[in-house]
Amino acid sequence: MSDHYFSAQPASPDERRTINVPLAGRTRAVQVAPGVFSAERIDQGTSVLLQHAPLPPSDGTFLDIGCGWGPIALSLALHSPDAAVWAVDVNERARDLTHMNAISLGCNHIHVAAPDDVPGDVRFDVIWSNPPIRVGKDVLHDLMSTWLPRLARGGSAYLVVQRNLGSDSLQRWLVDQGHATERFTSVRGFRILRVAAAA
Repeated sequence: MSDHYFSAQPASPDERRTINVPLAGRTRAVQVAPGVFSAERIDQGTSVLLQHAPLPPSDGTFLDIGCGWGPIALSLALHSPDAAVWAVDVNERARDLTHMNAISLGCNHIHVAAPDDVPGDVRFDVIWSNPPIRVGKDVLHDLMSTWLPRLARGGSAYLVVQRNLGSDSLQRWLVDQGHATERFTSVRGFRILRVAAAA
C-alpha cells in the first residue's frame, strides 16, 4: 500500500538515508525517508521558494507549514540563527527527520511540533510554506484559515503553489477570505503568493 506524505503515521518502512542538498548557500547532508514529502531531493516548488522569497529578518518567530524532512525550516534557521523557527507537520516521521536534521546542522532554535501542539498565543513574523495542495481544497483551506490569522502585525506569508495545481484559485480564495494576497513572483510554472498580516 502506498503512503501519502500527509499520513500521520506512514506505513512504509522507515528506511533512512543521507543525501546532500543545497541549503542557505551551502551543500549540507540531511536524512530523508520514504513516507515523507519529496524524500529524494528538494522538490521544485520548495526550491523556487527558497531561491526567490525575500530573505527572512535576522530574528523573530517563523513558521514552516508542512515541514516534511525540513528544507524550509532548516533554511530559515540557517539564515536567521537568532530567530525561533516552528516546523509543523501532521506526519510524525517528517517531524522526527526535521528534528534530527536540525540537530545535525546545529539549528537548536527549531521547534518541531504537530499542529495541535503549537501554543495558541504564538504569532509569526514570517510564514514560508509549500502547502500540501493534494490534500484537497477543504483541508487546504482549513490549513490556511488556521495559520494565516496568526501572522504578527507587519508579518508576511510566502506560499509556493504550482500554477497547474490551482495557485490562482487559491489566491482568489485568500482574497475572498479577507487576506491581502498578491502574486510575488512566477518561476518555472510556480507562483509565490505573498499574504500580508491583517491590519
